[in-house]
Amino acid sequence: MKKKVVLAFSGGLDTSFCVKYLSEEKNLEVHTAIVQTGGFSEEELQHIEQQAIKLGSASHTCLDVTQKYYEQCLKYLVFGNVLRYNTYPLSVSAERVFQAMAIADYANQIGAQTIAHGSTGAGNDQIRFDMVFHIMVPNIEIITPIRDEKLSREDEIEYLKKKGIEQSWEKAKYSINKGIWGTSVGGVETLTSEAPLPEEAYPTQQSKDSSEKITLTFTEGELTGINGQPYAPVEAIQQLEKIAAPYGIGRDIHVGDTIIGIKGRVGFEAAAPMVIIKAHHTLEKHTLTKWQLYWKDQLANWYGMLVHEGQMLDPVMRNVETFLADTQKTVTGEVDVELAPYRFQVLGIRSPHDLMSSSFGAYGEMNNAWTGEDARGFAKILSNQTMIFSKVNKQND
Repeated sequence: MKKKVVLAFSGGLDTSFCVKYLSEEKNLEVHTAIVQTGGFSEEELQHIEQQAIKLGSASHTCLDVTQKYYEQCLKYLVFGNVLRYNTYPLSVSAERVFQAMAIADYANQIGAQTIAHGSTGAGNDQIRFDMVFHIMVPNIEIITPIRDEKLSREDEIEYLKKKGIEQSWEKAKYSINKGIWGTSVGGVETLTSEAPLPEEAYPTQQSKDSSEKITLTFTEGELTGINGQPYAPVEAIQQLEKIAAPYGIGRDIHVGDTIIGIKGRVGFEAAAPMVIIKAHHTLEKHTLTKWQLYWKDQLANWYGMLVHEGQMLDPVMRNVETFLADTQKTVTGEVDVELAPYRFQVLGIRSPHDLMSSSFGAYGEMNNAWTGEDARGFAKILSNQTMIFSKVNKQND
């Protein structure tokens, strides 16, 4: 009997190549599995299933981990306001580990002897997938045709054409990964340092021209409402994406350091994540203390780096998540945001935990909770150590 291989299948060029290659060149029984992380519609999932079967997959399944992905990762990225290098909301970085975990579980479920993925040998995904498989299913063989054969996208297209597989190859020049936390776009212009992505490369085209104001409701750090309508957090993210993405909001190109030590460049669109993180951060600045904000920044930046490098299964991540979650007890309120073509602006917040309470004073104007003498004494004591340092060293000079 043929050996079973579970292939992490997205329907893109790389994984389409893998189905044909594994079944016809490696003589394996290919079982494709797509992992839903909130980016695919039902119509897209049906099309991808049809494509997998047409290519020669023995079976195909959809593994939906959207809720798990949110509960175990995305909410902590929001709590930490995590943007890689102040730019990228980890749209792909975050979801890869959860896709890999789902594939590992499925391989065990059907008794597969091997697992395959379509990662290249020059990116981050190969490390993220391999690490999870080594941890969760260390006895299952990992096959990576694109990496092992050192194939270019042109090589893959030529192979599939020879096998009689026809589709829109013009779109295949871009590698597009869709998830609830954004869509990455790689290829052509992102392979060099100077060129921006053209408008047509972005999956969501800008179609809204007039601005609109929206109100986001946060409950202990989680987005739970839009314009007064309550939603579960996953639904709120998806609804906000529908509202904001047609403005062309959340587009950018991220340049970062890959896990393997080279620079990488990728385009992305992430309207909802960018609006949520900025709105959440503004609410936090009103409701958290100076030192809460400071230590959150330190730990959240580190947390984001470890997510990026595929370290979600390290127990230290649970330690950081406990801290981040604890800081969100007072991060409740409403945030007003104005959306416009290619930009957005946070207008203001309302919260019962707002530390700008007028009962303690108005910044730059009136002090209610202390006297002028209190302020003079505070300034004198606060400057004391630096004053002593200055005097001592002037004497020594």
